[in-house]
Amino acid sequence: MRFSGHESFPIRYAWLPKAHRALMRDPAALSDDERAMVVLGVGKNMVRAIRFWAQVAGVARPAQGIGYEPTGFGDAILGEHGYDPFLEDVRTLWLLHWRICQNVDEPLFAWDYLLNRWHLPDISSSTVLPILSREAELNSGRPLSPRTLEQHLDIFLRTYVARRDRAGQVVEESLDSPLAELELIRVVGERPVGDGGRREAVYAFRRGPKPEITPGLFVYCLQDFWRLRHPREQGLAFRDIAVGHGGPGQVFKLPEEELRQRLDTVSDDSQGLFEFRDSAAHPHLARTIPEPDDRGDALELLRALYAEPAVPVVLHG
Repeated sequence: MRFSGHESFPIRYAWLPKAHRALMRDPAALSDDERAMVVLGVGKNMVRAIRFWAQVAGVARPAQGIGYEPTGFGDAILGEHGYDPFLEDVRTLWLLHWRICQNVDEPLFAWDYLLNRWHLPDISSSTVLPILSREAELNSGRPLSPRTLEQHLDIFLRTYVARRDRAGQVVEESLDSPLAELELIRVVGERPVGDGGRREAVYAFRRGPKPEITPGLFVYCLQDFWRLRHPREQGLAFRDIAVGHGGPGQVFKLPEEELRQRLDTVSDDSQGLFEFRDSAAHPHLARTIPEPDDRGDALELLRALYAEPAVPVVLHG
């Protein structure tokens, strides 16, 4: 599990395109802090945050001997002829959210726990932090600094929730986080904390239907989930898709009824790649190609995703 690396910065709109352009010009652009400060025009902590988010979002990776390189996913989205180099399509933002949640080898702790294992109706710091502290100690074998956990939770929330002033207006700098546009997490109220009159925000996941997650995007994520989390399975049980660790139902907070509707049409939506076999005993998803070319399939599904009509980002506030 990873608890740090973001340097207290949530992801920002300009960072991934900027990192990709820098790496296309010079693979060593992000490998040295001093050099990256000049190339990117930001301070040292922000350089480290950009490097962190570029890797966590799956658009860059370490390259042996030369620093870092764009991934195939990064090139497809952000390249010179990429599908969405300026992050103007909300499907791209959902894809970035998905990729951040699919770091199987080194998952981000707050993302992994709160999206997959948090089942209470709301989220607040006073409720979440003691539980995260116990879970973090079990995971790492040692207690973690309360400050580290507080900062990590704060970054998780700031990634998805635009901060507002006392008049309820969005604070301009908080619009820098593109994933806030997803409104995956919303402020639903506040409650008192302790006896000092202090109050804290209460949050909740938006669990309703999400039509902006188009059929092509859903199919891409199904394939990615299968590849990363169940590579040896011949079929995916409906339960794995709906509530399994890292499944689309959990990561996108989709209602069960909507998931079933999507799976009912998945054969047509995937051009025959998948087939949903519904039964009372064992509803499951099957592949029509026993041994798919994962890389080729991913790029083809990405192409099919962006062949659908664009879904523009709507700036809230």
